[in-house]
Amino acid sequence: MRILLAVLGVLAVASCASAANEAATGGQTAAFRSRAVVSGLSQPVFVGAPSSEPRRLYVVEQEGRIVVVDRGRRRSEPFLDIVALVQSGGEQGLLGLAFHPQYAKNRRFYVQYTDRGGSTRLVEFRSNGTRAIPGSGRLLFSSEDPYGNHNGGMLAFAPNGRLFFTMGDGGAGGDPENRSQNPRSLFGKLLSINVATKGLKIEAFGLRNAWRFSFDRANGDLYIGDVGQNAIEEISYTPAASSRLENYGWDVYEGRSTFEDKPLGPGKLVQPIAQYAQDGEHCSVTGGYVYRGSRAALRGRYIYGDYCSGFVWSLKVVRGTATGLRREPFKVDRVSSFGEDAAGELYAVSHGGTIYRLTP
Repeated sequence: MRILLAVLGVLAVASCASAANEAATGGQTAAFRSRAVVSGLSQPVFVGAPSSEPRRLYVVEQEGRIVVVDRGRRRSEPFLDIVALVQSGGEQGLLGLAFHPQYAKNRRFYVQYTDRGGSTRLVEFRSNGTRAIPGSGRLLFSSEDPYGNHNGGMLAFAPNGRLFFTMGDGGAGGDPENRSQNPRSLFGKLLSINVATKGLKIEAFGLRNAWRFSFDRANGDLYIGDVGQNAIEEISYTPAASSRLENYGWDVYEGRSTFEDKPLGPGKLVQPIAQYAQDGEHCSVTGGYVYRGSRAALRGRYIYGDYCSGFVWSLKVVRGTATGLRREPFKVDRVSSFGEDAAGELYAVSHGGTIYRLTP
C-alpha cells in the first residue's frame, strides 16, 4: 500500500446490492455500518486479536508499538514496544502482526517490520499474556530491501499452520529489476514459513505490493488486495482447494490489462475477481476480510477499501466469481487496514488514528 504517497485514482466498479441479499432482509439491503471504537492512536496500520481473547483488540502502530484496547479502553502500557528497532515513515515501519494458532498455550506471536537499516525482518516474540517478554525475540526471516517502498507487511496463518507473508516486489516503480516473475528472487511473491523450522516456501508469483491479504476463517479461501502501479487496483482470489502454483500476473499484467510485453513466469495466471481504476480520488487498495460474525445477512461478504478516497466496498464470491459488488454507506479516512476480532466481527483502521467497528 502507498502509505502517505498518494497516486491518481478513480472508481470503475458498480455499487449495487444483490437481489438475494435484499430478499434475505425483507427488501432492506443489509449493509455494513461504521462506529468508532477508539481514537487518538498513532498511525495505526493493523488491528487483530487471538481467538482466545474475545474482548481485546491489538492495534499495530507504524512507529513500532502494539497497543491493547480492552472493552473499548486503551491500556496505558503497550503490549510491545520496539520503536528503537524500527525505521518508520512512508511505507516503512512496524507493519504486520499475527498470533500463533495456539497462542493461548504457547504465547507466541509474530511481527514484520523495517529495521533501522531499511531491511525487512520477521520476528517471533513471546508474551506473558499481558505484555511481550523482553529479549524473547527470535528472528525467522530477514531480507535487505533495494528500495524504501513496497514493503508488504501482512502476516496471516493459513489453515495448514504455515505463516504467510510478502515483502512486495522490492520497490521503485514498474518492478525495474523484474523480480516478481523471477523464480530466483523472493520479491513479488507470496511466501510462507514454518515457524518451528524456519522452512521457507514460495506460494505464488506475480504480486506488486500485497499490502493486505486474508484467509476466510470459514473455509480457508485466500483474498489478496494488490496495490497497482498507475492504473488499476485489484482483488485476487484463490480457493483453499487449489493445489497449483498461482501467478497473479504482475508485472506482465496490471489487473487484467497488459503492463509489460514479456513472458509470464511459473504458475497458472490468476486474474483479479474485482478491480478499479485510478484517477485523482482513488489510489491504493486496502484488502480486507470475509465477514463471519454474528449478523447472518452479511456473512460471506468480503470487504475492502481505498486508502485515498476512503470508499469501502464489499462483494461475495460464488463459484469463483465476484457477485453483489457494492459500495458500503460510509467512508473511512485513509483506511490502512481491516481486521477481525475473536468472534469474527470486522473493524476498519484509519491511518489518522481511529479504529471503527463495522458490524453491530
